[in-house]
Amino acid sequence: MNSDLTHVYLMPGMAANPSIFEYIKLPEDKFAIHWLEWQIPNKTETLEDYAKRMCEFIKHDNIVLLGVSFGGVLVQEMSKYLKVKKLFVVSSVKTHYELPKRLKLLKITKAYKILPTQLVGNIDLLAKYAFGETVKKRVDLYKKYLSVNDKTYLDWAIKQMVCWEQEEAHAEAIYIHGDKDAIFPYSCGGNCIVVKGGTHIMIINKYKWFNENLPKLIED
Repeated sequence: MNSDLTHVYLMPGMAANPSIFEYIKLPEDKFAIHWLEWQIPNKTETLEDYAKRMCEFIKHDNIVLLGVSFGGVLVQEMSKYLKVKKLFVVSSVKTHYELPKRLKLLKITKAYKILPTQLVGNIDLLAKYAFGETVKKRVDLYKKYLSVNDKTYLDWAIKQMVCWEQEEAHAEAIYIHGDKDAIFPYSCGGNCIVVKGGTHIMIINKYKWFNENLPKLIED
């Protein structure tokens, strides 16, 4: 085993399974990729406690940690308890100030308490909420990627997303965002790498950008 390898852990977005990273390929002589998966939370589990629990799946030191969307929120929390070489936050938010108005309204009205019930079993609505797009002709694609539809998980995840209270961007994080992201349209400002034409699912459809640029960003 090559002890010089940099271990890269990838966390998918809300309701998504790690197959969204199937096209992410890094030079195997330098990097080893590990996929993280959502665990079903306890109903009253805090995001902090969940982050600590997810850290138990990290088996190496000085890792690279990358999270997408709500997974980007989670890895920012996880990094508080890990030794991280690089932290990447993709298609996500730096602070609660970047949440769109519709999510802020969910928090104010507490409507997030009824939304997950509507999402369970409705792949079209779930796709629009998680990816910013309706299913249209890509039903099989979304069924493949959006497989975490447990009601307890969705209840918990949506609440944690809309109620996240981070006030300032993570000082060490590298934020990467697409300028066509419909879910989080306000995240391209500040200290952020902007991917032209990138949508909320750019980890899937702009994987070539990540394959080309991640090694350089990791080693920089």
